[in-house]
Amino acid sequence: MIEIKTLKKVDMTGCTFIEGFPGAGLVGPMSISYMVNKLGMDYIGYIVGTAFPPLVSIHGDVPLPPCRLYYSKKYRIVALFAEANVVSETAIYEMSEKLRDFIKAGKMSQIISLSGVPVENPNNQDVFALASKKGTVDRLKGFGMKSIGEGVAAGIGALMLMYASMDGMDDVNILVPVNPQMIDPRYAELAIKSINKLLKLNIDTDELEKEASVVEERIKSILKKSKETKDGVNGSKEAGPSMYA
Repeated sequence: MIEIKTLKKVDMTGCTFIEGFPGAGLVGPMSISYMVNKLGMDYIGYIVGTAFPPLVSIHGDVPLPPCRLYYSKKYRIVALFAEANVVSETAIYEMSEKLRDFIKAGKMSQIISLSGVPVENPNNQDVFALASKKGTVDRLKGFGMKSIGEGVAAGIGALMLMYASMDGMDDVNILVPVNPQMIDPRYAELAIKSINKLLKLNIDTDELEKEASVVEERIKSILKKSKETKDGVNGSKEAGPSMYA
């Protein structure tokens, strides 16, 4: 079960929805956390349910859901910041469908998903992209992103891309090549610079390394606690979240 709860009523019409669940290189969480701080986005809601491990994030002594929604009226952005991942393949489908309905209900205009792609020797200048509309690919190439051509995509972002194609909605998956054995703020820097181009923003990444290290330690702690909780509850065999999902 997954529920999307809003804490305040805001006008999301025409907004860009940005998401990035914990995955290879933690590209999504590092990027979105930094954007939320730099753009001064408001905390407007959260996502809860049995699809997540039974954990609560503590920030400034305040308990918060590990999956939260933020909003910027000025920049017309709704961002999903996730410090924990869903726990099963079934939950991935449910989360994708819930987000699809939420984006439609809010009358948002486009979707951007951020993730890392594990490779042996990542080139820290490359960024790849997928799009729900064929014509969008050419525009992305103009921003210096590379197309995939042929291949397979997986996860929440990939399913949302498929749904967007069905719905005739703009959706872009930004894919940063990463070394899955390390977390590097430069991965998030590439993602943010791509968002700057797509949304005509000017987010300064000079302080990214400091912020990224905080996010990294926070998510590692949540993942560790998640594993401890899973192992300690009735010997559960249910798959837990993975930093490299």
